[in-house]
Amino acid sequence: MANTKSALKRVQIAERNRLRNKAYKTGVKTLMKQSLTVLSSGGVEPPQEVLAAAQAKISQAFSKIDKAVKRGVLHPNTGARRKARLARALARAQGGRPAV
Repeated sequence: MANTKSALKRVQIAERNRLRNKAYKTGVKTLMKQSLTVLSSGGVEPPQEVLAAAQAKISQAFSKIDKAVKRGVLHPNTGARRKARLARALARAQGGRPAV
């Protein structure tokens, strides 16, 4: 347990930041999972409305990932890797070759 007033305050701030970071991380994971689920629900040749829905979800996920990186919750390379994974999944669903 903290012995000084400032140490006690640092413990409280660390807990507040941990909860805020957790909210961002779970939000990113949820949007990624929803995006990939929409893409996989379309089958081999997904219809255009499934692709449009997936594109909307991926756009939301990109935004959330960028905000998490900007606030220091995610490392920039982690954010780039997650965005690339979503973009590659969308490219595969559209029938194009994944961008390398």
